[in-house]
Amino acid sequence: MTEHRRLGATDLRIAPLVLGGNVFGWTADQATSFAVLDAFVAGGGTMIDTADVYSAWVPGHQGGESESMIGAWLKQSGKRDQVQIATKVGMLPGEGGEKLAPARIAAACEASLQRLGVDTIDLYFAHQDDESVSQEDVLAAFGKLIDAGKIRALGASNFHAKRLKSANDAAREHGLPHFHVLQPEYNLVSRKKFEGELQSYCVENNIGVVPYYGLASGFLTGKYRSADDFGKSVRGGRMQELLDGNGPAVLAAMDSVADETGASLAQVALAWLKEQPAVTAPIASATSVQQVEDLLGAMNLALTTEQLDRLTAAGA
Repeated sequence: MTEHRRLGATDLRIAPLVLGGNVFGWTADQATSFAVLDAFVAGGGTMIDTADVYSAWVPGHQGGESESMIGAWLKQSGKRDQVQIATKVGMLPGEGGEKLAPARIAAACEASLQRLGVDTIDLYFAHQDDESVSQEDVLAAFGKLIDAGKIRALGASNFHAKRLKSANDAAREHGLPHFHVLQPEYNLVSRKKFEGELQSYCVENNIGVVPYYGLASGFLTGKYRSADDFGKSVRGGRMQELLDGNGPAVLAAMDSVADETGASLAQVALAWLKEQPAVTAPIASATSVQQVEDLLGAMNLALTTEQLDRLTAAGA
């Protein structure tokens, strides 16, 4: 039985792996998306992460495609009671304005609820910071949604330490809801954005962390070991920087841990991530049942202290 972890100071308890929904309705069609979602739940997964902007970057898409796909699956599967849904506002302009304008937050939440076909969003993220609106006004807008029963808990994505702290200071001062969850970019080869002041703040203030890019866009699966591998996906061109940096050393350390444990590289990367201070569960996406079943193996993979330290040192 997979352990469930409390997500920061929220009342949410989640499995130590979150399924990323960015691929649904984009690189995963309906049949594939439904199969991946079913396999995730069957394997003990609980939280699904999406956003209203997924996948507006695709020609012909408007955003909301992922939420609509998840909503169709929830309706067809009847598994709403078995999962927690996390989504986001702040990158898709529309009714009410842009980013975190209070009217935009209200309208975007309503649209997400409709696409998902749910009454309540379990975890609602500010997808990015918005310095054009006072943090009190942003939090008050989210507070109205909590009071109306439309969202359960509040999170921040892509916030710097200073702004996360000032938001929660404002919440404390004005009696407004706090950001209890953070979603930063964080993995074995991308650590500077989170480690240090931001991680310390999360540890000290019981903020649950669910990092995205847990596999560094596939680099940490071992898929890209030389420039010859870049053609394997549309993301290949981003990998040169990792190969020029500490990527090879990290992969070598991961290879040794994989040999010792019999685990896949993806499982090793996620198992390291879920044991880092403040991290509740990493996020990873899958475009096949085989991939999601591999990812699920990370939930119960326990690395030794020596193995964790070796991986940490390789990426330092």
